[in-house]
Order: sequence, then C-alpha cells, then structure tokens
Amino acid sequence: MEKMDHKRTVTKALLILAVSVHLSSADVHSLKYLHIGLTQGTNFPMYTSVGLLDGEEFVYYDSNIRKRIPKTEWIEKNEDPDYWNSETQTLQDHEEWFRVNMATLMKRFSQTDGTHTWQWTYGCELHDDGTVRGYNQYGYDGEDFVTLDLNTLTWTAAKSEAHITKQKMEADRSHTEYQKYYLENTCIDYLNKYIGFRNTALKSKVPPKVTLFRKDSSSPVVCHATGFFPREVMISWQKNGEDLHENVEFRETSPNEDGTFQKRIILTVSSEDLKNNDYTCVVQHSELKKDLVLRVDECRVLNTGCPKANRHKRS
Repeated sequence: MEKMDHKRTVTKALLILAVSVHLSSADVHSLKYLHIGLTQGTNFPMYTSVGLLDGEEFVYYDSNIRKRIPKTEWIEKNEDPDYWNSETQTLQDHEEWFRVNMATLMKRFSQTDGTHTWQWTYGCELHDDGTVRGYNQYGYDGEDFVTLDLNTLTWTAAKSEAHITKQKMEADRSHTEYQKYYLENTCIDYLNKYIGFRNTALKSKVPPKVTLFRKDSSSPVVCHATGFFPREVMISWQKNGEDLHENVEFRETSPNEDGTFQKRIILTVSSEDLKNNDYTCVVQHSELKKDLVLRVDECRVLNTGCPKANRHKRS
C-alpha cells in the first residue's frame, strides 16, 4: 500500500508538470515557472524548476545537477554567464527553502514519512487584446494549498492547514504588493523579451510540412502540420469540395523544441466513406503561396500495398 501511495504522489506531481508544458493557446502568450519539491526516497530529484514560454520548456534546474541550464538555443545564445550564475544561485536558495517548507508542512499535516510534494507555480499571460493576467499559487500533494488574489492582495487558503501560511503571507503586505507588480509588469517585460529572442532565432518565416496518417482501417485520419512559423495557421477538412465540420476534432497549436509550431486536425470516417467520396485536408499559412491541399488516398494513408496504378488515382 505504501508503494502505491508513493507512486500516486509522484505521478500526480509529474502530471502537473506535463499539463503545464502542453497547455497553450493561439490568442495568448504565456511565461510560467513551475517548482516541484519531493520528499526523499524517490528516483526523481528532490527539487525541480522549469521555465516555460508558450508551453515550451526553455530553462531547467534540479537538485541533482544544481545549476540552471538552457533547453532552447534562443535562450542559450541571448543570455550571458552572469545570468546563468545568478539564476543558479537563486534556485539553490529555493531548493533549501523548499526542503525546509516540506518538513514544516509534513508536521502540520501530522505526517512522519511517505512521499509528498510541494508545488509552486507562478507566471503571466499576455492576450492579443493587450490584457494581462498574473497568477501565483502553491499546492501540496497535488492539491491546491494557497492562491494569491491579485485584485484584493489577499491569499485564499484551500485547506485548514493552509491558514497559517495565509496569515504569514498577508502580514507582509509590501511583499505581496511587489508580487503583484512583478506578475503584471516585470513578468510581461520578460515575456516580450523572450518572445523577441525566439522570433529572432528563427531568422525567417517557415511554411508547414503536412502529412496524413491513419493507424488502421478503424482509426481516424489525422492531418498533421508541423515546423511552421509564425504560429497562426488554418487547417480544415473538406468532403467533395465542401467544408466539413461533423466528426472533426481540432487540436490546439503547440510548440516544437526549435521554436516552430505544430497542429493537427482529426477526422473520424469509415473506410467505405473514404472510398466513395473525395476527402481533402486544406492548410492555410502566411508562408504558403496558395492553399496546400492533401487528398486522402486510402492506399497511401494506410500503406496497404495497393497496386502502383491505384496509388495515384486521385493525385
């Protein structure tokens, strides 16, 4: 039972990281920092810090390597050694702070052993209409603990054990005011700065590469566009030249490691319907001279070894 609880706790912490990495939207830019502390006895670092720009990991630190390292070329090329040394020192301090807080919280929850997690997430968002949003929140064992309300400059306690933390944080009004300024101003400045670094690193705009694939005859058909920049792209399915909306699933645009983007649109359709109708995936992007149209050829998508004469029937 103890091993199962251990796995659940670690898994919950990793899920928080995974969700944070992949959430992004076309009409908002975001800068987020996620810190996770773990009790001893796991195969994972006791402390991990990740920085995310539009859902893309760009900086990393953990208690095993004990230094802040770049995860993208654009941040590595644009920040000097003083930046990395300063970040490393700050995160080493955070590592110790997390260790002390973890011990305090275990006592508060009357816990003497087991695997536990302490999460801290903060960041900012810049929307296309110019509005900004900041957030700062803590969690324990994968559940909410305390959250900062930037409108009232108060902290919301999600559990009775969090009331002591709430009182301590609200007692330092000047620090809370500083956090509000940082999240709504300084953080946005860094967000714009890093977006500039990333965009400059790409040097030129890139059109999408598009492929169609289907695992088997009972699976949906996926139209996948990747490697494009800028982010804005339109992908749609058509049936016999008409836009198709039924049985179509749109996925969010997500970042690639090199700063480009990818997006997919999924069509659920029977093999018989594919044979009797003309299905096409249409991709529109600023770097395409004209719409890119890919026709679904079942032989090509399924790679079923159809005769060569039939492979180009619709192309």
